[in-house]
Amino acid sequence: MPKKASPAGDGKEEGPVPKQVKVEAACGPSPLNFDSPSGLFESFISPIKTETFFKEFWEQKPLLIQRDDPALATYYQSLFRLSDLASLCSWGIYYGRDVNVCRYVHGKKKVFNKDGRVHFLQLRQDFDQKRATIQFHQPQRFKDELWRVQEKLECFFGSLVGSNVYITPAGAQGLPPHYDDVEVFILQLEGEKHWRLYQPTVPLAREYSVEAEDRIGRPTHEFTLKPGDLLYFPRGTIHQADTPEGLAHSTHLTISTYQRSSWGDFLLDTISGLVFDTAKADVALRAGIPRQLLLVESTAVPTKLSGFLRMLADRMEGTKELHSPDMKEDFAMNRLPPYYTGDRAELVVPGGELPGLDSTVRLQFRDHVVLTVGPNQDLSDGTQGRMVYVYHSLQNRRDTHMMGNEAKSHGLRFPLSYMDALKQIWNSSAISVKDLKLTTDEEKQNLVLSLWTECLIQVV
Repeated sequence: MPKKASPAGDGKEEGPVPKQVKVEAACGPSPLNFDSPSGLFESFISPIKTETFFKEFWEQKPLLIQRDDPALATYYQSLFRLSDLASLCSWGIYYGRDVNVCRYVHGKKKVFNKDGRVHFLQLRQDFDQKRATIQFHQPQRFKDELWRVQEKLECFFGSLVGSNVYITPAGAQGLPPHYDDVEVFILQLEGEKHWRLYQPTVPLAREYSVEAEDRIGRPTHEFTLKPGDLLYFPRGTIHQADTPEGLAHSTHLTISTYQRSSWGDFLLDTISGLVFDTAKADVALRAGIPRQLLLVESTAVPTKLSGFLRMLADRMEGTKELHSPDMKEDFAMNRLPPYYTGDRAELVVPGGELPGLDSTVRLQFRDHVVLTVGPNQDLSDGTQGRMVYVYHSLQNRRDTHMMGNEAKSHGLRFPLSYMDALKQIWNSSAISVKDLKLTTDEEKQNLVLSLWTECLIQVV
């Protein structure tokens, strides 16, 4: 399953980022609802209702949706086909980074990756003669409709959403039994795939792991997916899949999310800010640790820290909101940019009327903007303490999404005194610049001009 940090591979990751290539197949109107993130997800898991899904299945147990819907099957098939690989190879894709070629047989996984660039004839030869599975990493970099789907899902979940395509010939299996550290949605695109799911050994696992056949027992679920079918299972669910003998190849898409998005991750992110704020108000946290504590173990330390944690818990109970600056920044700078079909300039070049004190403004691209508080990361301006950060994904690169590339955050920072004014803009359908809760007209004008320059507001 796809990981943001490093797409799995045994070949060398090399070569330039591939040029953007459109590999679109003719398709009728989409059966999915793109009017809103919630509407997209509801149509994505139809006929199951969103409320039912999160109450009965999410992080709890697998869900199999088998659909006899020719229109949906046709739409799924358009998302990615085996035939798309020829044009993708001609544009420059590389073993390890973009493609893995592998087969699981007799309890062992064999990898057929070469070095360097992928050539379609070699890829097809390994597929036909060695019965190897082709794993294509993050196809949303090339397929517009997958970009459209995954961008909406990232808005819905508030978490990164990656994908892999697996193309497996008849009578073959690509991967050994394993479990993942992500929530998984499987879409069957072409052919049929036989699936076996097993009881987790590590529920809601935080790491990927291969499991030996003799340790996993009998399947808890066994079925065959056909085009248009959807399967969901929680992270930690042990699974394996193969293409039945005597049939055409199988193509399925794995969409995954919620990697490193647990309460534990959120607590790790928020606790540092809570300690920072509490230490400003309580001298006990500012007192020095005992002499030589870093050199010698002390049995008194756990008791002392337990007292501090209870103090932090009491303070947290009275806190209206907690900030998770690192998780929010990571999400904003690594997610997909907004889906667009026209000129990208509207995302990166401000347009329309320049806002002034007499203007009324409104926030745009709301689902792609996050607001948080964090320590000042640039002390060169002499500003101490915490700042308000506005992060957005309007300038993010689609062609490197979820590929482990070094990402850059885009956004603005303001003094903490700007928070109320920013919340006014965030929580209003439109607001007069004069009504912003800032002390001076100059501050009001500077705020809206800064947001307008980043294409985050427009004059109405």
